[in-house]
Amino acid sequence: MSDGPRQRGSAASASGDAQSDSGKDSGGAVALKKEIGLVSACGIIVGNIIGSGIFVSPKGVLENASSVGLALIVWIVTGIITAIGALCYAELGVTIPKSGGDYSYVKDIFGGLAGFLRLWIAVLVIYPTNQAVIALTFSNYVLQPLFPTCFPPENGLRLLAAVCLLLLTWVNCASVRWATRVQDMFTAGKLLALALIIIMGIVQICKGKCHLRVYWLEPAHAFEPFQEYDVGLIALAFLQGSFAYGGWNFLNYVTEELVDPYVNLPRAIFISIPLVTFVYVFANIAYVTAMSPQELLASNAVAVTFGEKLLGVMSWIMPISVALSTFGGVNGSLFTSSRLFFAGAREGHLPSLLAMIHVKRCTPIPALLFTCLSTLLMLCTSDMYTLINYVGFINYLFYGVTVAGQIVLRFKEPDIHRPIKISLIWPVIYLLFWAFLLIFSLYSEPVVCGIGLAIMLTGVPVYFLGVYWDNKPQCFNSLVGKMTYVGQKFCLVVYPAEDHKDDDAGVELKEEKSPLSGEDGETQKSDC
Repeated sequence: MSDGPRQRGSAASASGDAQSDSGKDSGGAVALKKEIGLVSACGIIVGNIIGSGIFVSPKGVLENASSVGLALIVWIVTGIITAIGALCYAELGVTIPKSGGDYSYVKDIFGGLAGFLRLWIAVLVIYPTNQAVIALTFSNYVLQPLFPTCFPPENGLRLLAAVCLLLLTWVNCASVRWATRVQDMFTAGKLLALALIIIMGIVQICKGKCHLRVYWLEPAHAFEPFQEYDVGLIALAFLQGSFAYGGWNFLNYVTEELVDPYVNLPRAIFISIPLVTFVYVFANIAYVTAMSPQELLASNAVAVTFGEKLLGVMSWIMPISVALSTFGGVNGSLFTSSRLFFAGAREGHLPSLLAMIHVKRCTPIPALLFTCLSTLLMLCTSDMYTLINYVGFINYLFYGVTVAGQIVLRFKEPDIHRPIKISLIWPVIYLLFWAFLLIFSLYSEPVVCGIGLAIMLTGVPVYFLGVYWDNKPQCFNSLVGKMTYVGQKFCLVVYPAEDHKDDDAGVELKEEKSPLSGEDGETQKSDC
């Protein structure tokens, strides 16, 4: 493999050639296709942010905010902060027009080690655990009607979750278009379910002052605490709210597959984040029209309880909505995480096989299989929820590091072409909020944060041994080359065509040492 990072080829012309089924660019070489339009881009963002949380347990914010009014303020403020962060990512996404999201930005701005640590924690824990948890939630809501008087068997849950992962991996391997259509369909389904909840809430409000319908929304009662206000708990409420918007940066992982990314990336962000904020705020308003704060906190599935109170015989809609929402969430996570691993392999931070695409379908099949396999392995462990707690802090840490990189890049590369250029006041505002939550996390849970940092730092020796070390033994390079060759034959994959037109559009920091996977002599790029 060459010393510098491998550039992913664009699909065809500047317009993207979204209709090309052969996956060949104008020169006849295999390349990833630009098939993600504005609607699908919005579906990726909305579908990844809105998982099962708003249906199952939106009570983390309310529990710590101590009143309905303050909880709604927290949802609004965290939505605004998320929009600011997304605005910063929009500038970075069109300035460094590479897939991989914050991994690519951190690597190009701060260097290979920083980027590798971001990739390491994502590969090792974040995506496998998140996808496993979402798949288990899906299987739980599918199987629960079959076991009305008890919990579904653990093995049954894991088996159905595995089937869900395998099915969606097959869809993503088969076609980018199929994957985006699945994402669009299930995102629309979850939005329709949330629209039903919001409409029912509006109906309750319009019925007037009866029982709980407007009591907790009146100014005199909205800020009436059901427990004493506490600064630490309020900070925790903001932290919970920020986590609820997780996934807002996922579109940046697939920048190179966007049709006209300079236009559609910022547009999708500007449409999706306000939409999610609106849905979150009004869904929570709807919930308190049917349940008191105490009932809401006591419920293990808020949307199901809401449906039982207001929908009567149609209450079955809610558990189905949760299942559909989580199914779409698994699809979106598989789609975007595979592109992150693809980008990491292209930069030499993961085995080079993961940077290859199918010769006809033009999908990153090795990266998808790697994502699926790591998630299936995580299904076999009972410690995934503990791991999520440990690395949640690290995931949030890199959001701030990425936004700080935007400021660094302004001074480091002042003359680079920026199709979008926002005022630096916005990243400063985001970083102030981020620093407040980060410091509070360290103060409130130092052991958990410390373990998360330790897990991340295990990537340092891996980086120096696998990436930085240039003169690896010939037997190692030969073994890696043979394994890559076998993987190519098995998956029918080649390296995508390189497109050097993008080299002038974004900043790129070259790796000074050879990548993890050794030399490329064993695997030739192929024209189809």
